[in-house]
Amino acid sequence: MGKRLVTLCTCQWADLPLDDLCALAKKMGYDGLELACWGNNLDLDKAYSDDSYVQYVLDTLKKHGLVCRAIATHIIGQCVGDAPDPRLNNFAPASCANKPEEIRAWGIETMKKSAVVAKKLGVNIVTGFTGSPIWKYLYSFPQTTEQMVEDGFDEIVRLWSPILDEFSKNDVKFALEVHPGEIAFDYYSTKKLLEKFADRPEFGINFDPSHLIWQGMTPHLFLSDFRERIYHVHMKDAAVTLDGRTGLLGSHIDFGSMKRGWNFRSLGHGSVNFEDIIRVLNDMGYDGPLSVEWEDSGMDRIDGATEACAFVKKIDFKASDFKFDDAISN
Repeated sequence: MGKRLVTLCTCQWADLPLDDLCALAKKMGYDGLELACWGNNLDLDKAYSDDSYVQYVLDTLKKHGLVCRAIATHIIGQCVGDAPDPRLNNFAPASCANKPEEIRAWGIETMKKSAVVAKKLGVNIVTGFTGSPIWKYLYSFPQTTEQMVEDGFDEIVRLWSPILDEFSKNDVKFALEVHPGEIAFDYYSTKKLLEKFADRPEFGINFDPSHLIWQGMTPHLFLSDFRERIYHVHMKDAAVTLDGRTGLLGSHIDFGSMKRGWNFRSLGHGSVNFEDIIRVLNDMGYDGPLSVEWEDSGMDRIDGATEACAFVKKIDFKASDFKFDDAISN
């Protein structure tokens, strides 16, 4: 197994036209892109209906010496499983604003389209979110019953099963980014969800250590335990900075503020032990991309993403192909 491709997740770069983004990503040192299906990066509806547009995307990537191994659908998938929430107006088309059932229907149909578009692009991984109808029940007061939790997981299975049928038909896998706000947000909620989807091999995980570290989990243990369903990997860092006043729940204060108890950081500037992650990936035989999702409100994004690319290329060492003490045996 050689060194893995280092790609840039473009979720935070969707303001840039595709050609400009490709030129910048190549300049920053990346091998490819995990293309976001919104903004100016990848028009999912157009790609679904217009093969010439798909060819334009492929030609643009090739022109800049880049590849695409995954597409990102986070804001679309969120609309599938969330309870009615006015914040989803920011994700769905304006025509669906304040119409929860229309927002959900749009999310379901668009997620189905993402499997078709992925296949057209020669991509077999779609990353994203599922949403959660029970996230608001996280702190169990008023009391949350076990049945309410069970019903929430079962609703996700019901809503996502027709989508996963389309993924199976197109031989594409969906990789959920375990993340606060999702039905699976930590270790045991992930375990429960994967048990619910035990007979759906097209459903797996997009591993992102930054969402685990601040919750108190050890990311490489999560990675190892769920190795059979890890379909894609994000490289992203976070730092916990509890000082006696700050808290893990964020105090309704925006990212980047020093008043928060944790923040996302550029790679190598946080608390994640990436060497242990690489060792587990080597043990797993994972040969997919390492996708940098760059989020650091305290650093220039071009400087930060350039440094992050170099960091990943340095830390991604190959597994040994022989035992070190074989050279001293008789």
